[in-house]
Amino acid sequence: MENQQRNWYVVRCFSGHEKKVKEYLQREIELQGFEDKITQILIPSETVVEIRSGKKRTREKNFFPGYIIIESVFDDAVNNLVSNAPSVIGFLKNDKESPRPTPLKEEEVNRILGRTSRAEAGEGSSLVEIPFKKGDLVKVIDGPFKDFDGTVEEIYPDKLKLRVMVSIFGRRTPVEVDVNQVDPDV
Repeated sequence: MENQQRNWYVVRCFSGHEKKVKEYLQREIELQGFEDKITQILIPSETVVEIRSGKKRTREKNFFPGYIIIESVFDDAVNNLVSNAPSVIGFLKNDKESPRPTPLKEEEVNRILGRTSRAEAGEGSSLVEIPFKKGDLVKVIDGPFKDFDGTVEEIYPDKLKLRVMVSIFGRRTPVEVDVNQVDPDV
């Protein structure tokens, strides 16, 4: 073995195939006895709560779609295993002419691992993705302002509320509504 140093490498794969690639590599590592060469495979992601059509949905959101990171010794056997996996494009390299991929810098790894471990540990609250932005036209579909049209003025993601400017008796009036009380005005 030319290099026993383990580093973190970025592997490019088809977007949406990250989990399939990870599962395939884990099976092959076990079958071929590469546990000492490839020690970790991560898909940097976090849990996101989305609100669509008045319903809360939880989903995994990848930080880097189309990429996984592996902690590995880099040699020909590892290169062949990873590069020939289904849906894998190859290792990410700084120089296309170089046969070796570029390992991640320590500060990059710490940033990625810090975000991933925080999301896996469930620290803090889940990230909430609100499908509205300031200036969007919305229609209130529930509550005392039902059937009013308005414009989103402010978003409060921590409270899951919006401040919407509606026209009441010909005057623009700010009202605070829950995110699930409005739909995009089409």
